Amino acid sequence: MSIKYVTDKVNVKIDGRVATLVMNRPETLNAMDLDMIKGLVYRLKEISESDEIDIVVLTGNGRAFSAGGDIKTMLSNMNEKEFYLVMDHISELIITLYSLPKLTISAINGAAAGLGFSLALCTDYIIADKDSKLAMNFIGIGLIPDGGGHFFLERRLGETKAKQVIWEGKMMTAEEAFALGLVQEVAEDSLQEAVHKRVAEWLKRPIQAMIKTKKILAEKNRPQLLKILELEKHGQLKMRQTADHQEGIKAFIEKRKPNFIGK
Repeated sequence: MSIKYVTDKVNVKIDGRVATLVMNRPETLNAMDLDMIKGLVYRLKEISESDEIDIVVLTGNGRAFSAGGDIKTMLSNMNEKEFYLVMDHISELIITLYSLPKLTISAINGAAAGLGFSLALCTDYIIADKDSKLAMNFIGIGLIPDGGGHFFLERRLGETKAKQVIWEGKMMTAEEAFALGLVQEVAEDSLQEAVHKRVAEWLKRPIQAMIKTKKILAEKNRPQLLKILELEKHGQLKMRQTADHQEGIKAFIEKRKPNFIGK
């Protein structure tokens, strides 16, 4: 028997055949701590078991979708076992969302950065507010993408462009991300209206056939995603031990440009 995981950091709203998951740490721009990650996993698994829900919308409360990983987690001096535990929870979240037998939409308001951007890329369809900002910006603190960032960028962009996006780590506008093929739609008016329109259109389609196609492709790609998540876990631990990461974090806190030395 599963134990209910209770957290106020993830809200769920059900409207007919549509479930909306809202990341709810607006005071941190919905930075993802372990409690939020566990809450998302629990809610997604709960939704997975429901025959009444066909579409899941993922969004953030307040001024951002998600600014990425929680800064306190990044700053903590976790030992190897503790760090791997956190990364395993991230991997569970990504695999659960990617394999979810529902159609999934990320509705991006404000910033979607780092792990927050990886999470958005994990969904089937991304709608971005015209004023939103997106970045795979791990490089700025001497880290590599996690949350399957390598997998999702390579699938959408190809290897060469994926490397450039990761290495540059620049903040992109919604239109720039759309031009690259990283988001499927930029909301012309309000984000809420764009999401409502997309959902209404999908609900008029043979949605079980759409879900079956998703499940076939997800099953085919699952081994590679699992491999990437494992490589990211071990690679990220190595990066956390570098001088460049320590300098990146220090510069971030001091709000200055980092002085990387390549070590």
